[in-house]
Amino acid sequence: MTYLNATQVTGHELTLARTDPRHYAGRLDPQPSGNQDGTFGSMLMNSLNSVNAQQQTADNLAVQAVVDPENVNTHDVTIAAAKANLSLSITKSVVDRVIQAYREIQNVR
Repeated sequence: MTYLNATQVTGHELTLARTDPRHYAGRLDPQPSGNQDGTFGSMLMNSLNSVNAQQQTADNLAVQAVVDPENVNTHDVTIAAAKANLSLSITKSVVDRVIQAYREIQNVR
């Protein structure tokens, strides 16, 4: 069992080291490297751009499979299409929940 040392504890807060640079930085951690500014809007746009990139990759692989089938692995096309489909369905679910929550907040008034 590991214990906290005195430098990690400050009042009611403690700092945890990020073990992976992709983890979201808390308010005590420095912002992650890259062009993210840590706001909700930027994280949302980065996520949507990632979904869009996966869709474009799947489309490009599908077109390449038709045009030049010898140089494209069918497994890569299938995997890219499945990733794009899954990311799009997750995004749609999140958007639907956000809209539902907004409507519930509106009905409270």
